[in-house]
Amino acid sequence: MPYVHISYANMEGHNQAAFDPETDQYLIVSTGWSQQRRIHGCLIHVSIQDGKVGIQRDGTEVGIANEFVQAGIPKDEIVLGFHEPEIHPHTGFAVA
Repeated sequence: MPYVHISYANMEGHNQAAFDPETDQYLIVSTGWSQQRRIHGCLIHVSIQDGKVGIQRDGTEVGIANEFVQAGIPKDEIVLGFHEPEIHPHTGFAVA
């Protein structure tokens, strides 16, 4: 997973993968320090439910959904969970 190896210009820290295949939850968590402040946050959170890929959090520049599409996952199998449900029909991705 390339996102584990990202280096940050404004933070001394790193990313860690937290994968749970039993519940189909996959996270990349960023931890470290920036300007004497603790950084701890979720860069990516993806879950699989009812055969669909749910993107709960996407803090990447390119967009993990676009990478999934390039990898061959159809848009109608990807739910952008970070958008409000009313927005889903207008994204070009799955509604739920």
